[in-house]
Amino acid sequence: MGDLRRWWAKGERLGLSLGGSERQVFLARAGTGPAMTMLHGFPSSSHDWAKVLPALARRHDVLAPDFLGFGASEKPVEHRYSLLEQADLIEAVWAREGVKETILVAHDYGVSVAQELLARAGEGRLAVSITMLHLFNGGLYPELHRPQPVQTALLDPEQGPKISAMVTEDLYIGGLRPTFAEGYDATGDSEDIWEATSRDGGERIGHLLIRYISDRAEHAARWTGALEATAVPLRFVWGMLDPVSGAHMAAQIRARVPGAPFLALEDVAHWPPLEAPERVAAALLDG
Repeated sequence: MGDLRRWWAKGERLGLSLGGSERQVFLARAGTGPAMTMLHGFPSSSHDWAKVLPALARRHDVLAPDFLGFGASEKPVEHRYSLLEQADLIEAVWAREGVKETILVAHDYGVSVAQELLARAGEGRLAVSITMLHLFNGGLYPELHRPQPVQTALLDPEQGPKISAMVTEDLYIGGLRPTFAEGYDATGDSEDIWEATSRDGGERIGHLLIRYISDRAEHAARWTGALEATAVPLRFVWGMLDPVSGAHMAAQIRARVPGAPFLALEDVAHWPPLEAPERVAAALLDG
């Protein structure tokens, strides 16, 4: 947990305008060189990238924000969270930081934000040039996404708020365990994810954040179309043991985006940046 708190201490909270409101958004930044923007997953935070950041920062200006509702960013209650708004957040960070072009790296929840940004780029509505997109385990094809049982329950309008109200650290960490590879000691990582989630009472808004699953279903055609039609170079790094978006998602990616480089991590599950940081950093710095 000390590492997580050092991560927060080294970053900053930016005041950004989102949907007509001023929101406080956490940003970790390190290094110099071409920009590289890191989009984290659900239910974690930008700290997922902490193990790979030192290697990346030797060659890149790395930007790692927390999405609204996650980590050290503001967590408004009674808010309609959406993946579209999170894409707006990334654009606002780029504008604030003066980014004109960037490599984009996305995991899990973040892959849908990346797909929305690709769609905007294809429509000529994105001010920033994405020079390359690296994608890690996530629901690129929503019909193949296999949510964990607690995620399905959180999405239920009656059960969801009750689950958010009763979640504890032990229940939360127990729910994360199946998403890590068997034999990997996820204790420290899981404790950090819990601390980032529970900061400012964030464990109580899980039923609001989980609406991303509905967003994916609503925008599936647009987002998969953007992925398959984009001129942005794509690279995939995939934990094949992931029960949520693992080998079954990889098969669809290989069939639908056959020309893109694909690195299969056969011994890794849902969390490549946590479970295999050295291989992830090497893949991100390769070309």
